Amino acid sequence: MFRFFPTNYVWDLSVNLAIEMGARIGEIQEMCAPLLEAAKKPDAEGTQAFRDTWQKMADKLCSLAEEDEARGRLFSAGEKYSRAAIYLITCERLQAHGAEGRLELYQRSLECFHKGNQLAQEKCERVEIPYEDKHLSALYVPAEGVTGPQPILVQVNGLDSTKEMKYKVGLPAWLAKRGVASLIVDQPGTGEAIRLQDLRARYDSEHWASRVVDYLETRADVDSKRIGMEGVSLGGYYCPRAVAFEPRFACGVVWGANHDWRDVQKRRLEKEGNFPVPHYWKHVCWVWGAKDMDDFFEIAEKVHLDGVVEKIKVPFLVTHGEKDSQIPLKWAHRTYEQLINSPKRELKIFTEREGGVQHSSFDNSVNAGHYIADWVAEQLGGRLG
Repeated sequence: MFRFFPTNYVWDLSVNLAIEMGARIGEIQEMCAPLLEAAKKPDAEGTQAFRDTWQKMADKLCSLAEEDEARGRLFSAGEKYSRAAIYLITCERLQAHGAEGRLELYQRSLECFHKGNQLAQEKCERVEIPYEDKHLSALYVPAEGVTGPQPILVQVNGLDSTKEMKYKVGLPAWLAKRGVASLIVDQPGTGEAIRLQDLRARYDSEHWASRVVDYLETRADVDSKRIGMEGVSLGGYYCPRAVAFEPRFACGVVWGANHDWRDVQKRRLEKEGNFPVPHYWKHVCWVWGAKDMDDFFEIAEKVHLDGVVEKIKVPFLVTHGEKDSQIPLKWAHRTYEQLINSPKRELKIFTEREGGVQHSSFDNSVNAGHYIADWVAEQLGGRLG
């Protein structure tokens, strides 16, 4: 794990995520060097300082991109807008719910992301999936070199990630090379779903996951018999739950197991383990629609997989970082042990040898991500080379 702020795990987590999305180390240095003292300050003051420097870099990149556009240098402009999006995504994620200007910051990150993709001519399409009287937004990335209906992996967020973050880290591109398409979804409680649609998280993830499969079955370019699902971090709970109760999924994989999230919350209340974001308790209440802490812990009692993963009857891969400081390794073993009805279960612990030892491999995602992509390709009929 790259440690720029030794006293602030949350900030270092953010910096590592930005690097995995494509941040440049020189820009990281320019943004973070003025923040060493601010990293030691309380959440509100510190996160404002973080936002100021990262947003300033995004502003500079957008200005440079505009100059490129004026000269017709669209690929160069697209690259700069894409990096601006990374820096806006990173600083927006650290802001408290209701912080002044947060929504505008988020919307600007989306604008930069899509403009960057458009100018760079990336094969990434924003789609909307009907859900109740609203919709779920998602990114569709086609497979490469496939004619006819394609296998596809649905990918869902954790507690505080977004579809743009997951796209940037690289799994969709790694899958595309292996002949597998991707649908990266902002499910309820994350991304656009909560910020723009006010759709809160729910423990019964099959409720929204089934609507995602319904949508994929309408697409002529998708093989409805080869739909898999992956979840990262808290998605390590959402994904097994969805695969257990939605029989149309052909396989499942978790990038960071999360077997008993209710227990993790109790331990966090006792100051055990690292928090992923500042203002943590306000954040989880917002995500789950809890009116107070008592209400939140009542909701959290349902967020576990005991009695659930036993229902999974398709191939399933459980991965976890050996030194995960947010979710104890024991929960990966618990999920694997309870996959008694999966015809092909596998537990992969990422060690120092291959890297990716931290939470959901945020410290080094490439080897872990390729392992997952290979496994998915094997299950869904993709290719390995």
